[in-house]
Amino acid sequence: MKILIADDDPQLVRALRITLAAHGYEVAAAPDGAAAVALAAQVHPDVVLLDLGMPRLDGVSVIEALRGWSSAPILVVSGRTGSADKVQALDAGADDYVTKPFQIDELLARLRALTRRRTAASAEPVVSFGDVEVDLTARTASRAGSRVHLTPTEWRMLEFLARHPGALVTRQTLLREIWGSEQVSDSGYLRLYMSQLRKKLEADPSHPRHLLTEQGMGYRLMLS
Repeated sequence: MKILIADDDPQLVRALRITLAAHGYEVAAAPDGAAAVALAAQVHPDVVLLDLGMPRLDGVSVIEALRGWSSAPILVVSGRTGSADKVQALDAGADDYVTKPFQIDELLARLRALTRRRTAASAEPVVSFGDVEVDLTARTASRAGSRVHLTPTEWRMLEFLARHPGALVTRQTLLREIWGSEQVSDSGYLRLYMSQLRKKLEADPSHPRHLLTEQGMGYRLMLS
């Protein structure tokens, strides 16, 4: 699997190159945003690790450029800790976000999750978690073999999360997908529908294992 690292910190790039190669990844690296876009077009990476604060072209602009032609998962690895930076990157098309400094075990786990997401997207359109099966073709959900009734809005929310398993989906993205506009005010609607989905699909709705909230940003569906 090919990984493109886009970061202007040579020490970090060197350490990541050694670690990722030891785990079987093929690594290419770019020192700035413009070089990252050009290199991505050459090597067609399976995953992109991307810093936001790069010279020549910032991380968000790189994400937007890549999303013009590539569906490869993008994991932002940045020292920017504010929710606004994370949401901006995610809304531009990034799939997940890790804040520097990070534990290498966490980074590897996020990479595995993104890999599973890509595999799930190319496999048969049935997504499973716990005792739940979501059939994206039949547009149905079942739990322990029994059909679960979902309202149209609950289904749209679950469907979008199921099509992006493991990825952090922002509130703005869900509002746009469900109601057709990111200008719609949340006003607690997403929390309400997520609460209803947990009641119907989680073994312990008050301590969810699969339908997770990322405070201040959005939601994530974990398959395991």
